[in-house]
Amino acid sequence: MVIAMREGCQKAEVAQVIAQLREYGLEPRIISPGPRVVLGVVEEISRALAQEIIASLADREEVEEINTFESSWKLVSRGFRPETSQVRLGGCQVGGPGVAVVAGPCAVESRAGILEAAAALAPLGAAGLRGGAFKPRTSPYSFRGLGEEGLKHLAEARELTGLPVVTEVLRASEVELVARYADVLQIGARNMQNFALLEAVGEVDRPVLLKRGLMATIKEWLLSAEYILARGNWQVILCERGIRSYDSETRNILDLSAVPVLKQHTHLPVMVDPSHAAGKRELVPALALAAVAAGADAIMVEVHPRPQEAFSDGRQSLSLEEFATMMPRLEKVAQAVGRGLARP
Repeated sequence: MVIAMREGCQKAEVAQVIAQLREYGLEPRIISPGPRVVLGVVEEISRALAQEIIASLADREEVEEINTFESSWKLVSRGFRPETSQVRLGGCQVGGPGVAVVAGPCAVESRAGILEAAAALAPLGAAGLRGGAFKPRTSPYSFRGLGEEGLKHLAEARELTGLPVVTEVLRASEVELVARYADVLQIGARNMQNFALLEAVGEVDRPVLLKRGLMATIKEWLLSAEYILARGNWQVILCERGIRSYDSETRNILDLSAVPVLKQHTHLPVMVDPSHAAGKRELVPALALAAVAAGADAIMVEVHPRPQEAFSDGRQSLSLEEFATMMPRLEKVAQAVGRGLARP
């Protein structure tokens, strides 16, 4: 339930409405403090109770409008916040007028490697640097990252290039460690419904990139985002990275319809990761262009100075030359839909 107060009403009047709502066992939140105060009630309530509350507030002149939620997600709902949220990525905003491009290798393999990649990507127009220090792998015998050493290399790359760092956190116990080095905390597809981890990142002052699960519905995905916002962290980016299917021609199926669907349901900005969807580098540029045309606010692509030598996901990683070729094409599509590329 969203309750919009009359513009210019007194703090005492707002306090009275809050007190009245608390009599029903609810804990209203102030969404917008002014000049037009907006209150939100996110607890599950019955239709009968909602109607009773609406009737009890109907005679208050200071209450201008009351709307009830039509979905089980609340804080992420566009009904809760009509305008698209903007999430900081270094010096630019994801969800703003420009499309942000985050690029880098799947994993931080060495100090020299990530510094080389970052130094090459910055002048090519990347707005952020991605790289995994902790890697969740299907096989326990695959390379699983350098851990804190990898985080230190990412932080050094940021200092040298100015590119903000996006990297994955795997466990609730490691959130504080990763937040010490990273600008954006990534929740990977396999952890989309790791609710303890979602609550943990909801309690830190860092933007969160929430990837869609391998077989998650949009509703499940939005409810996972709700866990983060409910803990107080509103800086969330949703990332479509492909869902599992029966077809082996691509690694996953990129659900581009998710972009406009999410735009209808939520105010959170939307990123698309064509690399994990395609699994083949030659498909990545076309999918990235399509994602921008569909309305994505950001793109994440895997780029490696020497993809054939990558410790992981080399087959889907663009070379630096391929990334350089894709970026002007990406900008043209962004301009065609009334945007441009975001610059750090």
